[in-house]
Amino acid sequence: MHPAVQALFVIVIGVGGCVGYFYFSNLFLDKVLYPARGPHAGRNINRANMIRPWLFLMPALVALGLYLAYPVFATAWLSLKGKNGDFVGLANYSQMMSEAKFWESMRNNMLWLIVVPALSTAFGLLAAQLSDRIRWGSIAKSLIFMPMAISFVGASVIWKLIYDTRPEGQAQIGLLNALWLKFDGGIGSLLLLKVLPALFLLSLVAAFAYVGWLLLRPLVTTPRREGVWVMAARALGIALILFFVFELVTWLAGLAGPLPYGTPQTWLTLPYWNSYFLMIVLVWIQTGFAMVILSAALRGVPEDTVEAAIIDGANPFQIFFQIKVPQIMSTIVVVWTTITIVVLKVFDIVLAMTNGQWETQVLANYMYDKLFRSLDWGVGSASAMVIMLLVTPILVWNVYNARKEMR
Repeated sequence: MHPAVQALFVIVIGVGGCVGYFYFSNLFLDKVLYPARGPHAGRNINRANMIRPWLFLMPALVALGLYLAYPVFATAWLSLKGKNGDFVGLANYSQMMSEAKFWESMRNNMLWLIVVPALSTAFGLLAAQLSDRIRWGSIAKSLIFMPMAISFVGASVIWKLIYDTRPEGQAQIGLLNALWLKFDGGIGSLLLLKVLPALFLLSLVAAFAYVGWLLLRPLVTTPRREGVWVMAARALGIALILFFVFELVTWLAGLAGPLPYGTPQTWLTLPYWNSYFLMIVLVWIQTGFAMVILSAALRGVPEDTVEAAIIDGANPFQIFFQIKVPQIMSTIVVVWTTITIVVLKVFDIVLAMTNGQWETQVLANYMYDKLFRSLDWGVGSASAMVIMLLVTPILVWNVYNARKEMR
């Protein structure tokens, strides 16, 4: 059968099946099970109306149970069984935790969790704020959002070409190496690769320090006026800022050392740094998502508060960080947690660019290696359960916030 005919057949059967299910189930409910006639017509109508919502929910409940709930329980059961199908208890978890690759995956995942949501949200917020101030803001937003239309594998191929390395003496097709070979250690190289990056990093350290002080000041001055969760969120934000400041200071120290001018670099094989090169791909994709959501939130900020701040003499930085950002903090948290869930499941980028080599392994790629390459279903299922346990609290938090907003 031709694929087009097969697809049309599936669509007709799927849509026709849904229509037929709803029609005949309601017909059975109203005409056979609880007919609206006889001495108990009122009671039957009430009972039919109580059951009817469940008829509409039944296909979704069956699909969720079959494709979501059952795989979770089946995976949990497989994680307790050995290669021969015998019950081994927590032996798979013990074996998994004894492997260096698992801890490498956990370490890299934690690094991704800290860097990618923070940078994506920050760049998205910056793009949302700046694009609303220019005439061609809609075009800028379209260009920034465009990577969201590209698959993770497609984006990985694009960035792999940017990081591509050819042997010394050959023409470099990788954009990054082509630029790198333009530097020879002269005054231009000193200015562009040391002085300007150092000034940029120092400005980032100052910006993070300023935001950290804004988060810390309420804890020092009026800690009792805020709830426990708000104080915990501030403490988490301060911890993240300290991490970024530490990373930036480390990069500053790295600028002091000699650089390998004139030699093409295999960027994806450089331990520690290659993880950041992979993260750039996901930040590039998710920045557009963060920008769209946060742009809508910024437009919802009441103009009265901004005008009052201007009258009080607030500068643009104070208006942005102390007036606008606090009012859209709930949206920022939603964007942050949504990107965090994406990061916990990141797989395509690592597989397509490094395949987990050179100390870039992540949990999803580790799980794939165990399940489909080593055919170790027990350890692979155990790693899948670890990913689920990491994702679940964030999902619960998102659902809680969504229901809170609805109320």
